[in-house]
Amino acid sequence: MDREEYMRLALAEAAKAAGTGDVPVGCVIADGAGRVIGAGHNRREAEKNAVRHAEIEAIEAACAAVGSWRLDGCTLYVTLEPCPMCAGAILNARIPTVVYGAKEPLTGSCGSVLNLFEERYGFHPAIYGGVLAEECAALLTEFFQDKR
Repeated sequence: MDREEYMRLALAEAAKAAGTGDVPVGCVIADGAGRVIGAGHNRREAEKNAVRHAEIEAIEAACAAVGSWRLDGCTLYVTLEPCPMCAGAILNARIPTVVYGAKEPLTGSCGSVLNLFEERYGFHPAIYGGVLAEECAALLTEFFQDKR
């Protein structure tokens, strides 16, 4: 599969979040062989928990799948640029590649506000933004228009 195909899987996860009243952000993690080993979507409203972001859900599932906290060789695909909390989780899990869709001008930590992955941490994942950005942004725009 290519980046767009994985991002479409993340978009399907995001749609699940929207269906339960959560901000539609979705995430999948593929291992080095291309198998999806983790998936998640925002569940903050459903769980009444501030840390239930899509990336956290996917990282937890991927760690359980491989039996380790290290996700070496994996790629994380997420529909919205990660926030500082999720960027920290990505660093801690040692995920070497991050692919995101839409920019997040308020909390984006891959360059929109700052790039935590360029700071002096001992690990620096490769970042690829803008994959299916219009589709990812449209899902968010529609969700917030319906809320207003």
